[in-house]
Amino acid sequence: MNKKIRLELLMIIVGSFIFSVAINIFVIPNNFGEGGITGTTIILYYLYEWSPGLVSFILNGLLIAVGYKFLDKKTTIYTIIAVIAISLFLHFTENWTIQSNQDILNALFGGVIVGVGLGLILRSGGTIAGSTILAKITQKYLGWSVSYGLLFFDLVVVFCSYFIIGMEKLMFTILMLYIATKVMDFIIEGLNTKKAVTIITKNPDEIAKQVNEQINRGVTVFNGYGFYTKNSKEILYVIINKQQLVELKNIIKSIDQTAFVTIHDVRDVFGKGFVDINKN
Repeated sequence: MNKKIRLELLMIIVGSFIFSVAINIFVIPNNFGEGGITGTTIILYYLYEWSPGLVSFILNGLLIAVGYKFLDKKTTIYTIIAVIAISLFLHFTENWTIQSNQDILNALFGGVIVGVGLGLILRSGGTIAGSTILAKITQKYLGWSVSYGLLFFDLVVVFCSYFIIGMEKLMFTILMLYIATKVMDFIIEGLNTKKAVTIITKNPDEIAKQVNEQINRGVTVFNGYGFYTKNSKEILYVIINKQQLVELKNIIKSIDQTAFVTIHDVRDVFGKGFVDINKN
């Protein structure tokens, strides 16, 4: 077992613990709902007081048996580990509490902590089965992001919980899930945000030279043409830090004020000058 696998397994265990603590401290005591299998186990707990840890283990085990073919071998193994860990941590932390009667604060902190826990599990290559298996399927065949696939399927279960927890708690639950989705996005996709800039200009060589010299960034040049004019054009593509964006705009304005520029947010940029892909 190499260092990378050990780190991934550790992150799955830690993520499972964080997720379980969030459920037992912020969700169940405040009569919030949840999505997926966890949400189903919470509904069953509210109705019959069945153990969330045991019910989660049984239902997730059945889903893994049915849906493992949609996951690769590594993901399946990691998912089994995550399901076992979550079931155990849900059981061992079921009596943990904090003193807070503010639903808005509980929803905010619950969303953050749930998002961190899920994000660590998913970033390490695992899932928590349930709706995550469905989210993986939609990612593969429909191109959805995992986080928004999870949000969609989770909301189906959440809206079913309306009949148990009522409208007010349902609204807090939706707020919590939205926050969890945003936090999970940051954990999965990374905080290494960059700007990808596409520049169509009549002075590509001069702009590229200034970017190399002043910002110390490489520039990729694509060949294209205008559909209407049929004139050939050289299109510049450069990835920079957010702090360098103002400097790049000044370079473009000083050389070609008629340039056409598009700017996009990108995450987890790998390669020379950024992050070594072998470390991720």
